[in-house]
Amino acid sequence: MPQLTDHSATDDRECGAGTWMTPEEYGASRSAVWTAAVVLVTDTDGRILIQSVDYRADRLLPGGAIDAGEAPSAAAARELREELGVDGHYPRGLAVDWIPADTPGFPPEMRFPGEILHVYDGGTWTPDRIDAVRLPAQEITGIHFAEPADLPALMDPGDARRALSALRARINGSGAALLEDGRPTAPTALDRLGVLRARRIPQRGAWHGGPVPAQRPVRDLTGWLFAPDGRVLLLVARATGAAHLPPPAAATATGSAPLGYRHGEQGAHARVAARLTGLPPATDPAYARLLATPEQVRELSDWGPAGEDELAAVHAARARLGLPAPARSPLTELPEEGLRW
Repeated sequence: MPQLTDHSATDDRECGAGTWMTPEEYGASRSAVWTAAVVLVTDTDGRILIQSVDYRADRLLPGGAIDAGEAPSAAAARELREELGVDGHYPRGLAVDWIPADTPGFPPEMRFPGEILHVYDGGTWTPDRIDAVRLPAQEITGIHFAEPADLPALMDPGDARRALSALRARINGSGAALLEDGRPTAPTALDRLGVLRARRIPQRGAWHGGPVPAQRPVRDLTGWLFAPDGRVLLLVARATGAAHLPPPAAATATGSAPLGYRHGEQGAHARVAARLTGLPPATDPAYARLLATPEQVRELSDWGPAGEDELAAVHAARARLGLPAPARSPLTELPEEGLRW
């Protein structure tokens, strides 16, 4: 930072180290950017709330410009009240994005100087809360809940990158992400693997506890495989970012027992629960192996309302195995050479 001085204090600008500037000169040297705040809201199916507006074709997260002297979190609450008629308080930041001045789409006469945009966590809205939305007479023409992978087709590219980065930060639980034009400066495993860039595979049938009935065909068998800290093994396809539970044979485990199943069009999607004792060396480079909390697995999956029933069964199985309830923490990518517990 340059040293500040008053012309009346000294006329010798070379008497000391550093660059001498008056307060007026220093103020004029500082860059000026716009500031804005938006809010990321999901529904109980993990879809993101976006709104259509009457002044552009693509869709936006709710939010807008920060007024002079206004705190970013206060602006977020004000904007949702004005745009959606919903009162709330949004203290948790998910991302802070720097949008460069040369970003396409701004008219030259606007003289866009760049922008610092704050993304706040609006949480998960229930159907009752969504029904309480009241749109203003102008500007906002509708709201929609979009599958995360569909955002690039519905939003400006930078807006879509920012929304997905913020959603990954929320799932990861490692604090707010610092972004530059929607891209994390310190990518997490979820960012590096591009999780949620492909549509989640729907498994929305009702959850049934216990083994699959003998007369019902089993379409696939996957496992809730618990590490000693209570997290579970998750596979992510490197080509698509799709996340799913592994087959039981993907690891060495003990205490395997049927957990439950879901109805599918071509048979049951069956689950078992077991305790991991080891992970063999990776044999398929197409997949990354991560540890995640059961809640993180749920948020990366499209299981419908019955997902909560499955989650309850998973925690009951974890307790029976004598394992702790894991706190949310960043998903950990496991080494290719494998490991033992």
